[in-house]
Amino acid sequence: MRFSEHRRSYTLGGLRRKDLAADPVAQFIGWQEQAITAGLADPTACALATRQPDDTLRQRMVLMKGVDERGLVFYTNYESGKAAALQVFSQASMLFPWNELDRQVTVTGSVSPISDEESDAYFASRPRDSQLGAWASAQSRMIDGRATLLEQLTEVTARFGEGKIPRPPHWGGYRLVPAAWEFWQGGESRLHDRYRYTRTDDNSWLITRLQP
Repeated sequence: MRFSEHRRSYTLGGLRRKDLAADPVAQFIGWQEQAITAGLADPTACALATRQPDDTLRQRMVLMKGVDERGLVFYTNYESGKAAALQVFSQASMLFPWNELDRQVTVTGSVSPISDEESDAYFASRPRDSQLGAWASAQSRMIDGRATLLEQLTEVTARFGEGKIPRPPHWGGYRLVPAAWEFWQGGESRLHDRYRYTRTDDNSWLITRLQP
């Protein structure tokens, strides 16, 4: 089946250098808040790209749960495929596809685990069913069927009863420390607006405009 005729115009507005914040974190937070206000279904979802231990590449969707001057935080099982990849090659990229706004943001940099205290605090804030799910699922491992997964959930639910659920030792957060950001705004006639922030030697940010 051909999809070559499937196309649309990008008409939601341009992006000018004078409109950009000097700091990419401020620029990102502004766009992130606009994505939330616009009612996007998963405004914090991003595609996380990693280099795998066998030297192949892989992407998967994760939810960004925090951002500040230190970087962007997401949570996962420390025994998952993405964790195994990051242990071997700590560089990664995040892509936020805000298609409804004709926008996307790409962030690249190094990734490392956050502190146990940060992971504990976030885990404690999660809904109880999500906490149980973190214990029940051996993420990325093969399984013979959904019934087995539900059995694992039943087992951990019975184990914890009505008591407090601690953070699993195999579950926690990572922080991507950006070395570069790219902000993309769709434009008419495919003349999109693209700006890249790159870290300089004095720890400031250099902003350059890229051709679409």
